[in-house]
Amino acid sequence: MPKVLITTVPFGDKNDYPIELLEKAGIEYLINPIGRKLSEDELAEMVQDFDAIIAGTEPITDKVMQRGTNLKLISRVGIGLDSVDLLSAEKRGIIVSYTPDAPAPAVAEITVGIALSLIRNVHVSNYQMHKGNWNRYFGKRISEITIGIIGYGRIGSGFLERLVGFSPFKVLVNDIKTIDLSNFPFASKATKEEIYKNCDLISIHVPLTSSTKNMIKYETLKFMKSDACVINTSRGGIINEADLYKVLKEGHLFGAAIDVFENEPYNGKLKELENCLLTSHMGSMSIDCRTSMEIEATKEVVRFFSKEPLVSIVPDEEYQVQREKI
Repeated sequence: MPKVLITTVPFGDKNDYPIELLEKAGIEYLINPIGRKLSEDELAEMVQDFDAIIAGTEPITDKVMQRGTNLKLISRVGIGLDSVDLLSAEKRGIIVSYTPDAPAPAVAEITVGIALSLIRNVHVSNYQMHKGNWNRYFGKRISEITIGIIGYGRIGSGFLERLVGFSPFKVLVNDIKTIDLSNFPFASKATKEEIYKNCDLISIHVPLTSSTKNMIKYETLKFMKSDACVINTSRGGIINEADLYKVLKEGHLFGAAIDVFENEPYNGKLKELENCLLTSHMGSMSIDCRTSMEIEATKEVVRFFSKEPLVSIVPDEEYQVQREKI
């Protein structure tokens, strides 16, 4: 009987269909007994007897795979692959799949919500009212600002699509690939430097790679407009958290919103700043998208052990990203 370790939590909380799929297929499973994101050492200790992992964002490193001698498949719940050592998996013949489409709508929508809260100071007012203070804050409307989008993949493009109803005045978009903005007359292509210099709100939607690690650092943040806002719902480590703290403390930038962190759970100094909106990696946590991610990842496991073709194997371009780090 195949054995599957489910490291991502929560799992099956809102819909137990993924668990039903495993049981119906006769697959033995263990859901992360610690109930939080596992460390490398914890996962290495736990993985030894399992044939597959239904994975979250915990580090699945060479050390982990070395201990997981039975490991044949890593089925990632989500799209980010910076936590998986793809080259070690390739070397060991371990197949890696993911769910690239499922989280995009939820992340795009929460980015809109975060943007509204940020530019209208909703989070600050909430914080102050809980302290017993009645303060009214000025802010800006989306239709009156210039928005910058860095990264125009599934989520960045979804964010732009959801801005249409606000009739935004101007949107600048940057991506390393060729992009088509013909359906958005208010949007135009721009360099990252043009976005940093001219935008009132900048939203980051790029993967974490060697070239995007610390892409937004002190000098970048200081180059932005003094009353600009920056949002990161992509991956921790793209915005340097220490530099962001320093810039906000200096009074530069209107505010920031961070949903993803270099080390999670986050317990750093940004918690001290009321104009820094922090959420606990919640971008994909809508009930429908989270359920879809879990179901898709579980179906890949069932297909694998049923000797059926997989439908979401990680493409070679993702492996190439990691090869370029060497």
